[in-house]
Amino acid sequence: MGEVIQFVSKSERERVRLIQEARAIYDSIFPPADPASERQDKATGGRAFGRGDGGNLA
Repeated sequence: MGEVIQFVSKSERERVRLIQEARAIYDSIFPPADPASERQDKATGGRAFGRGDGGNLA
């Protein structure tokens, strides 16, 4: 009860899909070096280029 349904435009869904696809391609080309460095990246606020929270809108 009291649920809020938010409208998300088709262009916004497409933008999110393209960002996710680009990140998957980036990660396939430049995989994380090892799990230890991945933990360190998260502790310091994310990877380079502002990938901290992933920008998820869904």
